[in-house]
Amino acid sequence: MGNCQSGQKVLYDHDAVGFSPGAYPTWRRAMASVNKAILVGRLGADPEKRYTASGMPVVTFRLATSAPPRTNREGQREEKTEWHRIVAWGKLAEICDQYLSKGRLVYIEGRIQTREWEDRDGNRRWTTEIVASHMQMLSPAGAEQGRVEEEPPPLPPTEPPMDPDDDIPF
Repeated sequence: MGNCQSGQKVLYDHDAVGFSPGAYPTWRRAMASVNKAILVGRLGADPEKRYTASGMPVVTFRLATSAPPRTNREGQREEKTEWHRIVAWGKLAEICDQYLSKGRLVYIEGRIQTREWEDRDGNRRWTTEIVASHMQMLSPAGAEQGRVEEEPPPLPPTEPPMDPDDDIPF
């Protein structure tokens, strides 16, 4: 046993009483699990918005992530892309629907969830998705596939600029 700064006793692996191969020490049994996904990728299509029967907004979209290209045995560079189904609820769904579009680079944080259902033909189906709790836009508005659209030219002024030599009308 050891002590931490707060004076509480800390149980280490080697301190576990009655530890047998395959059994978890006490501190591991009491430890909470973690279900967290963090993704940075590009939207494959515009978000799809719908509402539940109670009026809660829900948005779904697909997010593509890819690892850096690797060289295969033949010397060719290969890039593997993974597609993730993202679901956002409530206010976050409204924000995603309003600001996200195909090709946009985003940071998504959430939890992994697998759902199972039976289709019309009686077949069992399932899907694994990320239920978003946080979204951060990483590319500028209008950016698609890493390219930013050109800014439109400035509008011509509606009034001529004021000439300091003109008389003031009062």
